[in-house]
Amino acid sequence: MELQNKATSLWGNFFKITMVQIRTFHMTWFAFFLCFFAWFGIAPLMVVVRDELGLTKDQIGWIIIASVSVTIFARLLIGWLCDRIGPRLTYTGLLMLGALPVMGIGLAQDFQTFLIFRLMIGAIGASFVITQYHTSVMFAPNVVGQANATSAGWGNLGGGVTQFAMPMIFSVFVIGFGFSESVGWRLSMMVVGAAIFVTGIAYYFWTQDAPDGNFADLRAQGKMPAKQKVTGNYFEALKDSRVWVLFVIYGACFGIELTVNNVAALYFADYFELNLVTAGLMAASFGLMNIFARTLGGIFGDNYGALWGLKGRAFWLFICLFCEGLALMLFSQMHVLFLAMPTLIVFSLFTQMAEGATYSVVPFINKKALGAVAGVVGAGGNAGAVLAGFLFKGSIDWSQAFFIMGVVVTLASFLAFFVRFSTRQEDEERANFAVANIQTIKAKADKANAELEAAIEAVAAKRAAEAAGTN
Repeated sequence: MELQNKATSLWGNFFKITMVQIRTFHMTWFAFFLCFFAWFGIAPLMVVVRDELGLTKDQIGWIIIASVSVTIFARLLIGWLCDRIGPRLTYTGLLMLGALPVMGIGLAQDFQTFLIFRLMIGAIGASFVITQYHTSVMFAPNVVGQANATSAGWGNLGGGVTQFAMPMIFSVFVIGFGFSESVGWRLSMMVVGAAIFVTGIAYYFWTQDAPDGNFADLRAQGKMPAKQKVTGNYFEALKDSRVWVLFVIYGACFGIELTVNNVAALYFADYFELNLVTAGLMAASFGLMNIFARTLGGIFGDNYGALWGLKGRAFWLFICLFCEGLALMLFSQMHVLFLAMPTLIVFSLFTQMAEGATYSVVPFINKKALGAVAGVVGAGGNAGAVLAGFLFKGSIDWSQAFFIMGVVVTLASFLAFFVRFSTRQEDEERANFAVANIQTIKAKADKANAELEAAIEAVAAKRAAEAAGTN
């Protein structure tokens, strides 16, 4: 049963927050931004934490793995919850509960307690699934790719902003207020946790599950399947091989991004001998590409879909992933800063476009179990990050670890050719795409006609006034 009244335009209505679709879009990307900021907020401060807690390279490797491992299971659960109780309640609960370990990590006094809190913080990474789910139910097929990509991309931007913002917040506490470095990093995390908690309250009051209302009301009106069918649809979606192909593909793009967010600051500090703030700024350039790169992946996904249907979206995904792998291998061989930075940016561009391209395909796999598909594919990103994390906990040189990751990504790109759709689904989605475009054109025509009528009335009024003045 297809939800109705989805928005057929994103950029044309971008500032119309009176529209529930647009208001939800802005709330969901902002909530994800804060979650991503908090998720990796400790990463740029790890130089300080490492010295205070006396962490070894092996322990840091386990911390990196812990930060992304629990998210695998959290995303699977969150996808099911979105289908069952709706994205509004799911996001509210995740934000308010997730704020607790973000603030709580400030209580860590040794490796074991730090590891436990780092593991718990990873649960807020499941916010990505809700973000993609919520924009998917709010926007029509002609713009869903760019809506998904933009909301996720601007959310992922938090992973870049945190690389330089957290050292600055830390400096305010240490230099501005005179706290010790030990107290400074703890207070910095508490500030971020408090911001997430408040956002959870705002999400409850400022959004709703779907364009026509919340899931509980829509089910009562017979406009949605009953809750009891959610679990059956969930397991039915898990039988679809395309879901697991996208699971691996997303691990090869988002999993790589998570890994780079975790290690970039330390990599630039140790391999290029930069200080904490400078290393953070260099690392931030990778995440900051999210401001437009993931959106590009979604926009081109929609455009390829307009030209060649669903198979066009899958082919665009292959292009992005293949180029990402090549760029990562090139970055791994750069040992001079002025060469490493441009190759890092190119690598980041294709990584985030691949993420946007992936979620321009996801909404079309199984509409009856969108949460299941979004959750499983999203979990693939974290599974990829966990596997990649093992490369950084052993004795292997980190530049070699990046090269190995590049080879794996390049090979994984060919899996995109296994994401296929039936002729019937291709035809249905072409029809849905055309209807959405017609609605967009109609809305523009209605607006133009209204402006024309207003202009004609203004001219007529002016002439009448001039005639009255002459008489």
